[in-house]
Amino acid sequence: MSTNNIAQKIWSYCDTLRDDGLGYNDYLEQLTYILFLKMADENQDKYNLPPICNWKSLIATKGGDLLDQYEKILKSLASTGGMLEKIFAGAQNKIHDSTKLKKLLQLINEDNWSSTDSDVKGEIYETLLQKNAENSGAGQYFTPRPVIQAMVHCLTPKPKETIADPSCGTGGFFLGALNFLDSNYTLSSEEKRFLKFDTFHGWEIEKATARLCLMNLYLHGVGDLKKTPDIQVSDSLNPAKIGKEIPKVKIVLANPPFGKSSSDVPTTDEQLAEKDGYFLRKDFWITTSNKQLAFLQHIISMLADDGRAAVVLPDNVLFEGGAGEIIRRNILENVNLHTILRLPTGIFYAQGVKSNVLFFEKNENKKGTKDIWFYDYRTNIHHTPKNNPIAFRDLKDFINCYMPGKEKDRVQSWSKNTPSGRWRKYSKDEITSRDKASLDLFWLKDDNFIDFENIPEPDVLLGDIIENIESALANFKTIRDSVT
Repeated sequence: MSTNNIAQKIWSYCDTLRDDGLGYNDYLEQLTYILFLKMADENQDKYNLPPICNWKSLIATKGGDLLDQYEKILKSLASTGGMLEKIFAGAQNKIHDSTKLKKLLQLINEDNWSSTDSDVKGEIYETLLQKNAENSGAGQYFTPRPVIQAMVHCLTPKPKETIADPSCGTGGFFLGALNFLDSNYTLSSEEKRFLKFDTFHGWEIEKATARLCLMNLYLHGVGDLKKTPDIQVSDSLNPAKIGKEIPKVKIVLANPPFGKSSSDVPTTDEQLAEKDGYFLRKDFWITTSNKQLAFLQHIISMLADDGRAAVVLPDNVLFEGGAGEIIRRNILENVNLHTILRLPTGIFYAQGVKSNVLFFEKNENKKGTKDIWFYDYRTNIHHTPKNNPIAFRDLKDFINCYMPGKEKDRVQSWSKNTPSGRWRKYSKDEITSRDKASLDLFWLKDDNFIDFENIPEPDVLLGDIIENIESALANFKTIRDSVT
């Protein structure tokens, strides 16, 4: 059975469980537990689990005894230490109908998850994570995998480079980097060990999401039962809550959460930091409750000398005043912000999200920005998550223009004679002379006008109108929530 068919078979059962009030996230969490138990049964020589975790005994149990047995297994795994303890910490059974739990166990039991390599198992699990994003409120945070793939290709990670994501979610950026390293290098035994245990550093504030990240990494061969990759359940913005110093890393790949902070606010003011609701960040340029502006400062701070980053950020980061302007001007002076990819709407499961990928690097001489190269993959581009999803091939031209490793040889595709070119360079002086040092730049002609000979179908027109309204509302809400 194909990867998609296996995932679809398992996912389709979620609708049955929803009748009992089990949400998509809860369903995926239970799948994580059960899938692990099945794999442990298939690899008994590899897994040394407590005797109570016997798969065959579990699926043979019925009725209330099944619910009781399943609960005991979860509690046992939560106290075994290592990666298992992190995956199963606080785990609870949320399927309270023994008949339905039995059916789910039987669905998982129909396939041999260990008969294929980790890539296939991981791909099935990634498909389940994507289906969760499609159907739950997590859609706005699920970065399309082709966008991740393009970001990774441009940064070209190398063996034994550390890679971080301060809001790692289910680990999509880590898997993108992992696939790139596996595909482009023949790793030595030491490099494989480093990749397995020391490459990735992630922070995720939600315990359930961090659990999914760990399971996702585990299915792709990262970590083992005894040693866990550095995935922490914490607010990465607040070092005091982390309990240890934030490491300096070579690469950051991230899609930070949008909106206004609902928790403590990072501040540069020592007196303000003594008040409830604030914490001190001397390495920031300005106090802000705007999450994406706080994360942008945080990411720059955690980069090592010669470190590089690719970060998905909403449009308001490019143009808003106040803290936004102060941060942009500091970036231009202290960081080499060399590339901005303008993404189209319609690629996230949450409607109306307008975002960009900012590529920048630090160097020990603290040289700032000289030129910024823009690639406009938004104007006259139309995607939808289900009917016309963005694909990696759609971003190939951007990658070719970016010229990974040969950035000094870049050539504009735009000129006065080629006004439709999507690849254009602006100097730092051109940017700083703009109002608020705005990076919100467009130059392509928008073809969204009425051509009476080729009028789009009514549903297409209505879709465009709805998308534009939702996008405007999303921007207004973001600006409202960005008040410092």
